[in-house]
Amino acid sequence: MDLYEFAMKMEKDGENYYRELATKVGNTGLKNILTMLADAEVVHYNIFKKLKDNEKVKVGNTKILSNAKNIFEKMKEEEEITGVSSSQIELYRKAQEIERKSRNFYLEKADEVKGKSQKEILLKVADEEKKHYLILEKIIDFVSRPEIWLENPEWYHLEEY
Repeated sequence: MDLYEFAMKMEKDGENYYRELATKVGNTGLKNILTMLADAEVVHYNIFKKLKDNEKVKVGNTKILSNAKNIFEKMKEEEEITGVSSSQIELYRKAQEIERKSRNFYLEKADEVKGKSQKEILLKVADEEKKHYLILEKIIDFVSRPEIWLENPEWYHLEEY
């Protein structure tokens, strides 16, 4: 299996995991964030499919962090913590581990590829995976401590990544 096929499989598995997780969540805001993460994995899949097919690829900056933050802020304003279960923390941690492994894989492959554009794309996708990891961290905070989840000062530094 070549790099792109493996990456496509990883992204498809990630999409499926997020979509499955979204069906298990009773909170609308969390469901929206998980669906956003699944959709982001589809974008990554399509990037690697184009690379495999030798098509031109342009990877832009996403607004997934700011979009997730907006959802969290809306949930806070509306005091929407229904449908939140700390029993799902391990599922979010598993997703975080998947994102960590994906990021590490893309960073490793970026060092191995010869083409400059391939390297840039792999680094961009690795950066996206880091953003996903951070969003999952905020979900874990929210689920485990809903009364203080947004006040964490680290949330406001996520845009730097």
